[in-house]
Amino acid sequence: MQTSLEDKYAHQIIPFAWPKGYSSDGVHAGLREDRNDMGWIFSEVPAQAAGTYTTNQFQAAPTKLTKNTINQDHKLQAVIMNSANANSCTGKQGDEDALASQKLVADKLNIDANLVGVASTGIIGEMLPMDIIKKGISELKLTDNKEVTTAILTTDKHAKTISVQLDIDGTPVTISGFCKGSGMIHPKMATMLGFVVTDAKVQDGLLQEMLSKEVDTTFNQITVDGDTSTNDMVVTMANGLANNAEITKSSSDYSNFVEAFHAVLAELAKDIASDGEGATKLVEVNVKNAANHDDAQKVSKAIVGSNLVKSAIFGEDPNWGRIVAAIGQTDAKVNIDHTSIWLNKLPLVENSHGAGFDEAEMKKALSSNKITILVDLNSGNSEGQAWGCDLTYNYVRINASYSS
Repeated sequence: MQTSLEDKYAHQIIPFAWPKGYSSDGVHAGLREDRNDMGWIFSEVPAQAAGTYTTNQFQAAPTKLTKNTINQDHKLQAVIMNSANANSCTGKQGDEDALASQKLVADKLNIDANLVGVASTGIIGEMLPMDIIKKGISELKLTDNKEVTTAILTTDKHAKTISVQLDIDGTPVTISGFCKGSGMIHPKMATMLGFVVTDAKVQDGLLQEMLSKEVDTTFNQITVDGDTSTNDMVVTMANGLANNAEITKSSSDYSNFVEAFHAVLAELAKDIASDGEGATKLVEVNVKNAANHDDAQKVSKAIVGSNLVKSAIFGEDPNWGRIVAAIGQTDAKVNIDHTSIWLNKLPLVENSHGAGFDEAEMKKALSSNKITILVDLNSGNSEGQAWGCDLTYNYVRINASYSS
């Protein structure tokens, strides 16, 4: 199965740091009472840029603007972001406010407005208080601090960050990522914002292809509650200031870079899943011997997305029938007589029948803060992976009072 970042890239993990040529900042502008609520990232030079965006039909103004900005020539130099207000379902005024934010940042940094992305997260349907936005932008500085990683948080319990370093043709290259997300998570995409920056030099156009492919097997394979938000996106920037040999598909280091890039996205995705609203357990589902990759991905996500499975895991109840039911609800090819399931390496189902497990041993396994479910579909040789969390009483409490 796919391995974790620790298994595969342990010698390349470094304390979170910005790659060469990037600056950032985060401030408390006043959008919320007690925490940073605005931030930015900036590259000394225009960077190759790529993005993936929510499929929700009510796409928020900043999301649409950033998508259109990146699609112009796949370049960005800065991204301004805020929490507490999504600037979503705000009509023409919302579009104008997103554009105004973009221009304010461009003017302050003395760069073209078409090099500025805009990202917002928070309450849907409220107008963006532009007096506070202007104040926040005026206070932002170009620093090497990490305050921006907290400025985008909403119901998250902690900032989600990761940095990896690898050699490209003998030159050290850094990839750093941060994101937010803990509820309304069911990508394509989720109520999440993700940003990955690197000083690698990447061939024009290749970054978008790489991001789109790797998001499908990372961020698009997490679910907390089955809801897809209006503001979600992942943006990546590559400014080339590491001065490595340009990465192309024919480069000898291409696969190494892609694997490291995938690992960064996967770790951020898992961090979102484990920080799900009210969650007490991270749930990872690995599927093997599927008829094809799509089936494997579909089955793994169906299991982590099942409210019955999530509730059973919260209650530490080894009700394997709920897992089987989740598998059967998909249209994946399944060998219904020879499907097997393991939970934290303990056999739960063998050849579609209960494995006769020791209940005390299984109960102990279910008390872990990470639950790994392995499913063998016995229908082919493809694999898939997805992440989610348990469904708790606290999830309802958080979301029953989110806007009040």
